[in-house]
Amino acid sequence: MPDLSYEQKHSSKFKYVIGVDEVGRGPWAGPVVACACVLPEDVDLPDAITDSKKLTDKKRKVISDEIIHKIPYGLGVVSAQEIDDLNILQATFLAMHKAVKELATKLDITNDEYFVLVDGNKLPPYDEFKNSESIVKGDSISLTIAAGSIIAKVYRDELMAEYAKQHPHYAWEKNAGYGTKAHQEGLATHGITELHRKSFKPIAALLQK
Repeated sequence: MPDLSYEQKHSSKFKYVIGVDEVGRGPWAGPVVACACVLPEDVDLPDAITDSKKLTDKKRKVISDEIIHKIPYGLGVVSAQEIDDLNILQATFLAMHKAVKELATKLDITNDEYFVLVDGNKLPPYDEFKNSESIVKGDSISLTIAAGSIIAKVYRDELMAEYAKQHPHYAWEKNAGYGTKAHQEGLATHGITELHRKSFKPIAALLQK
């Protein structure tokens, strides 16, 4: 289970320790979304906070609805078109940058006042990450990153469910844009939308037909 070990390592030197995680790197459609958050010392959090991928949709939603009213957070959303323009890695970095920047603005702090724990093995090339550390599988290790992963996942899933109302043939409300059988069948019968990632191989292959 994730804990606050990494946060405590840096809390004496910085006013805030931020955790940031992204969701949506693998889907064929929709944006990549990042959430940056901080956990106040006195906050009462659900015991079940862990890597969002280990939770059921229902449990994840319950936890997200509870913690978004208790902790400061920022979101970063990078569209499918931006993913195509940048590539998925740089788009992920941009989403994290946007999320941390939004949170820092809410807290009215500069990048000298916070340390960022980043899920993954690379650090985004932005000033917001001047003081930062990457943690492989950070959403299973850091409680702050885990909280961010849950908020980001629920936000993105709900966004894809809204997009599914505009484009009902791809079952995005169920697959969140991943390449499931239903999504593939929708592509075969209805083609590509403006929300598909045209730089991803399965979509690029359809464009070449």
